[in-house]
Parts: sequence; structure tokens; C-alpha cells
Amino acid sequence: MLQFSRYQTAGIALLMVLAVLFAVPNLLSEENRNSLPGFMPKGTINLGLDLQGGSHLLLGVDTDKVIDDRMRAMMSDVRREMRPNRAAGQERVSIDGLTYDDSTGTITLRLADASQADEAERRVRELTRGGIGGALGLGLRSYTVTASDQRIQVAMTTEAQNFYATEAVRDSIEVVRRRIDPAGNKEVLIAPQGTDRIVVQVPGDNDPEALKELINRTGQLSFHRHDPTVSLQDAMNGLLPPGRIFVPFGELEGSGRPGLVLLEEAEVTGDMVQTASAGPNSDGGGFQINFAFDQRGARRFADYTRNNVGSIFAIVLDNEIISAPNIQTPITQGSGRITGSFTAFEAANTALLIRSGALPAELTTLEQRSVGAQLGADSVKAGAQALVIGFLAVIIYMVISYGRFGIYADIALVANVILIAGVLSLMGSTLTLPGIAGIVLTIGMAVDANVLIFERIREELLAGKPPIKAAETGYDKARSAIIDANITTFLAALIMFQLGAGPVRGFAITLAVGVVTSVFTAYVLTRLFAGGYLLAKRPKEITL
Repeated sequence: MLQFSRYQTAGIALLMVLAVLFAVPNLLSEENRNSLPGFMPKGTINLGLDLQGGSHLLLGVDTDKVIDDRMRAMMSDVRREMRPNRAAGQERVSIDGLTYDDSTGTITLRLADASQADEAERRVRELTRGGIGGALGLGLRSYTVTASDQRIQVAMTTEAQNFYATEAVRDSIEVVRRRIDPAGNKEVLIAPQGTDRIVVQVPGDNDPEALKELINRTGQLSFHRHDPTVSLQDAMNGLLPPGRIFVPFGELEGSGRPGLVLLEEAEVTGDMVQTASAGPNSDGGGFQINFAFDQRGARRFADYTRNNVGSIFAIVLDNEIISAPNIQTPITQGSGRITGSFTAFEAANTALLIRSGALPAELTTLEQRSVGAQLGADSVKAGAQALVIGFLAVIIYMVISYGRFGIYADIALVANVILIAGVLSLMGSTLTLPGIAGIVLTIGMAVDANVLIFERIREELLAGKPPIKAAETGYDKARSAIIDANITTFLAALIMFQLGAGPVRGFAITLAVGVVTSVFTAYVLTRLFAGGYLLAKRPKEITL
């Protein structure tokens, strides 16, 4: 039980050496870090906004445009529903006009044939069916439909407008978070302010302009119909009929062609893409992007490909064509792939951009500035002094209470701090006050584990067992209590990381890392020292 093989000992020593290597850059200046040999790690723990300052942005979310865009998309859906659909057995409904009044937020459909009014109303009501508020719907309809003679009007309900505006703010926060903190360990603060504003605070980033440029990347994906009737030369000279756009090919597409003339109205939009991932090209070398639509997008994609076999379907990302395949067969399973001259890196980045999604609403910068540390140098110094004093007090107490074994526990405690620093440096995590609290908590948990072990050994000694046997029994009996306590804490940290954001996630990361390292140092490292002493000296009695 107390015996370690030379390979186990070497593995523990190697782990500690690696921890020291990753932790040491935190003690060096940037100049000294850059002068380290190439094989040496140079990453450090980043300090949070409350410790070092950073960039602050106040963004406005154009929720009115979100409502307007949804209504215009609904108008396109209404126009599409009036077209013939051979698969659904629907004939064309002749319309005299279809308009959208943005001042009243109303779509008006005027029919050319009064005999088709009932069929048109049925299709519109079917199109607008469904409630808001998730799966339950709460019994609230998104749209109201009124029909009178040969005119049908569609308007969004007030409840739906409020819901979609709130959803746009929430989704904008998530898109911004995925762009500037994809790993979730930088302790970025992104929070709503009021009904249509977002506050963004990034620690250590003193360039608000660069941060604003990153946030405002479009990430807009759309699928368009090709119009072969327009001359490419005329399009390049700006001679385009209404409703047509000329879109150049992107470098990733790799064909070398200048571009295509497309219908401005997209058949499918990026918000209908549910998942996107990179993978090897199934037709040969290189990589491709696999994607899958939600139910609405799958329906549109299936209808279009079924009715346009043999034509070109252009996939546009940020106003560049990244793929323009010919539709060979109907695609009805709701998924597809984008091929081109993608490297693994380009495919992964493009998939990430598609997956993170376009911003659901336009963001305007209302305020931007660089901010200083909230705590101030004196407060940081005082906090560091308090941490050191408390740490030294724990070390002295362990030595007084447990003698030689207390020294082993103190060595393990120092090793625990080094391991935490090494892991956080490797992850590039950001440290704020909640993160420091997580480290202090794990130090306490490491001491608590040692206390459990040593008190158990003391009980075994009082029961008359020899030192080696008492130590073996103590470590064995205390193991289940230590593991159970730390597993529950680790699960709590995982839940906080999953559900939390910003400083809460930072606390969860340091707590989770500390739980793992404290179990290792308290149970493995102290056992290595104690076992080495007992097996080498074989004392007849020990003092605990």
C-alpha cells in the first residue's frame, strides 16, 4: 500500500517537473519569457478585468430590425406558398400584389381571383401556425391573420415582438461570447443592460477598436438560386435586372471564376443551419464542411432541390461564394456538404463561423473605452499579503499538529499550488477574485484531506497497530471519504461551468482543477513521502 515502484515515482516526479515548467513563466517578465528556449512553455495565467483592467464596450441591439427582418422573411414565405408545389399537390394561387408596410408591420396579400381566397387563407394560416415560448408555446400565437374578400393581412402579435426582441439580445450575447471566448475560460463579462443593450468587458484587451471589429464580423450564410439568363459581362459592368446580385467567388472556393449572378432573395438562410462540422472530403483529397438544417430549412432545401435538379445552387458566406455545386438529385434528408479548396484549418474555421451563427441583429457601439483595474494596486497588494499570511498559518499549524507528517502535508500543499498554476497556465485561463477564491477553497480541501488521513492513522496507532500497518490502514480507510467529498465538489464545479458565465465559469474552472490536484497531492504525494520514510526507517513508533 505504501510501496511505489520506480516507474510510479518517476512518473510523479516528471509530472511535478512539467507543472513547474508551466508555472515558472508567471514569475518572469515578458522580455524574459520571450528569451526562453523554444521548447520551454511561455503561456501564463491571464489576470481578470478586476485585477488588470481591459476593454469595455456598450453595444446597442437593433431589435426593431429583427422584427422587420422576420416580417420580410414571412412575406417571402407567403409568396413561396402561393407558387405551385407538385410534391404537395398544390396549384398556383394567382396574386395581384404582395406588400409589406414597415410603419404598421403588416403584410398585405391581394388576390387576383376571388375563388382562390379560401385556399390562399388556408395556406397562410398553415404557414403562420405555431406559438412562441418554446415547446409549450404558452398558447400565444406569433402572427394574426385577417381575411377580407380578396385581401389577406398578416401581422406579428405584441407578445411575439417582445419575445423575438428578447431572444435577439440573448442570441447576440451568445454569438459574441463564442467569438471572443470560445473556450469559456477568459472570464469575459457579457451581460444584457436594459432591453436592447449589451455590456462587453474583456480583461487585458486594451484595444476596443480591434475588439469591436471582431464582434461585428458578419458570419452571414445564405443559399441562392443562380440566374443563367444574365450575361456575366453585363453583371460585372453593373447592368443587373431588379432582384439580381453579382457575387464573386471566394478564395476558398478554388475555381478561379469571377462570380455568378444570383437571385437576391435567398432560398435558405444561415439561421436555418442547425449544425456544421469539418471533415475529410468524401470525393477525394482536402476537406469539406458538413451541415444539417433545422425543420424549416430542411423543408425549403428539399423543395428547392426537388424542383431544380441540374441547376446551380450557390452557397454564399459574407458576400462571397464558397461553393456552387450542381444539384444532381433531390436532397430531402435535411443535410448537405460544402466542398472546395479547403485545408483542415480553413474548413474548421469556416464550420466554426457557421456554427456560431451570424449576429441575429445589427450591433451599434454606443460606448467604448479602456478601463483600469477595479481593485487598484493597494488592494491587490493587500489581498496577496492576506493570502500569503493565511497560507503560512496553515503550514505552521500542520507542522505543530502532525510533526513530520505535517511537513509532508505542507510540501504537498506547495506542490498543489504549483500544479494549479501550471494547469491554468497551460489552459490560458483568466484569474479574477472568484478564481482566487476557488484556489483558496481547494487549498483548504487539500488540508482537510490530509487531516482525515492523519487522524485515521492516529486512531489506528491508538488501537495498537504498528506504524507501517497504521499508515496503510489510515490511507486505505480515508480514501472513500476523500473521493466522495471531492467528486461531489467536482460535479458542482461542472454544473457551474455549464450554466454559468464570466467570473462564475472562472471560479468553476479553478475549483475543478484544484479538486483534481488536491486529491493527487493529498493522497498520492504525502503517501509517497510517508511511505518512503516508514519503509526506509521502519520506526517502532511515530508521533502524530
